[in-house]
Amino acid sequence: MREMIMVLDFGGQYNQLIARRVRDEGVYAEVYSYSIGVDKIKELAPKGIIFTGGPNSVYLEESPHIDKAIFDLGIPIMGICYGTQLIAYTLGGKVETAPVSEYGKTDVKVDTSDVLFNGVNAVTTTWMSHTDYVSQIPEGFRITGSTEVCPVAAMSDVSRRIYAVQFHPEVQHCREGNKMLHNFVYDVCGCTGDWKMTTFVEDTIKAVREKVGDGKVLCALSGGVDSSVAATLLAKAVGKQLTCVFVDHGLLRKNEGDEVEAIFGPKGQYDLNFVRVNAHEEFYEQLKGVEDPEAKRKIIGEQFIRVFEREAKKIGKVDYLVQGTIYPDVIESGLGKSATIKSHHNVGGLPDYVDFKEIIEPLRYLFKDEVRRAGLELGLPEYLVYRQPFPGPGLGVRIVGEVTADKVRIVQDADHIFRAEIAEAGLDRSISQYYAALTNLRSVGVMGDFRTYDYAVALRAVITDDFMTAEAANIPFEVLQRVMTRIVNEVKGVNRVFYDLTSKPPGTIELE
Repeated sequence: MREMIMVLDFGGQYNQLIARRVRDEGVYAEVYSYSIGVDKIKELAPKGIIFTGGPNSVYLEESPHIDKAIFDLGIPIMGICYGTQLIAYTLGGKVETAPVSEYGKTDVKVDTSDVLFNGVNAVTTTWMSHTDYVSQIPEGFRITGSTEVCPVAAMSDVSRRIYAVQFHPEVQHCREGNKMLHNFVYDVCGCTGDWKMTTFVEDTIKAVREKVGDGKVLCALSGGVDSSVAATLLAKAVGKQLTCVFVDHGLLRKNEGDEVEAIFGPKGQYDLNFVRVNAHEEFYEQLKGVEDPEAKRKIIGEQFIRVFEREAKKIGKVDYLVQGTIYPDVIESGLGKSATIKSHHNVGGLPDYVDFKEIIEPLRYLFKDEVRRAGLELGLPEYLVYRQPFPGPGLGVRIVGEVTADKVRIVQDADHIFRAEIAEAGLDRSISQYYAALTNLRSVGVMGDFRTYDYAVALRAVITDDFMTAEAANIPFEVLQRVMTRIVNEVKGVNRVFYDLTSKPPGTIELE
């Protein structure tokens, strides 16, 4: 059985990032709601448990708490921020409002004799984000880290293998955070590092083959990275039992439908049963008058399923539906009592009734960069594997407000110009994701001698390693100005262009 680190989510914004950093160390990690229960933890038998941060004060009754019995399981535990305060509070220590809050880069003095800080500098730069602090440690613990205003920046109970830090070792700003996580998973938990993409691909192909047997499979192929990797993986597992249906919902980037067909269709390089369905009008009709982002996502998700069901009947009895769902989709759609950030059309957006025996999501527990590595393992070319990410609901979540055919045309044309200029400037591989979106803002402008009252386009470009946190890309002003000039002059219906500087968090990469 694969070794696993369990990440218990207490509502922290970096829950995915903790799991991702552990996986970077070659150890599989999975995120669960804090409410999972001790019996389920025993059943899953993790090698270690990490408590995430969270926005609450642990001493409030309504805040997330845990069964004290978790500390009697003999499983190593590491607390981060709120997780540290929760450990202290649950085991008899005290947590109070800090006299001075800490936020941002902070130097911490650590005890390098503690296993968690083996190989770490005695004074190390970390990332703090807290208004409460541990004012008294529980019995059996000792202080292993402190700052000028936080006397318990780290603590440990070696005998029970419980370690806790007030800062966030998972964020890049914490310079030696990866060392700390490495020390925990290897030196404390005793992991061996068996999380390898080659093994994942081989195991998944074998598992899919056993599950499907001689059944028929329908794959939702969008042409994006996730669905392309899922389709190729299924093709290797079940061959001609697989039919790939590409639904062109009219919400794709300019010319993308034809590009997808050129790659995967009858004249393409992959031996797939490929069906293209042009469903523009029915999607536009379903979205007419709908402005709420969640409603749009759910409508698009249900319409996708209905189209697949219809195509499945033409093919004959189809037992399984395959989707390119990835792990951030699952987490952001809500884990148990965790907050739902947004419903993804292929997770939280599914209708209650789906006319298939089962849905197969072979990439469900992979992060985006792991999906790319899986694609390379499967032999997909780099130009496809490193293609720009594109959301399942397509331009429906890049148009703020109601979706119409004319708005889609505006976004397609503006986005086409933006992508062309980014490539011309040689920035296309250095920017993680970039696109043009249509705001719901209309304002007065002047074109020639005439007054206009048209839309504003927002340009979005981010730099990220894992798509869980992101910063706005620093695009040269002359490039942005060239993009603005072309969009205003060439795209009918636009008289203003903005550049979105928002990081993730607090924003998301998509606008809706």
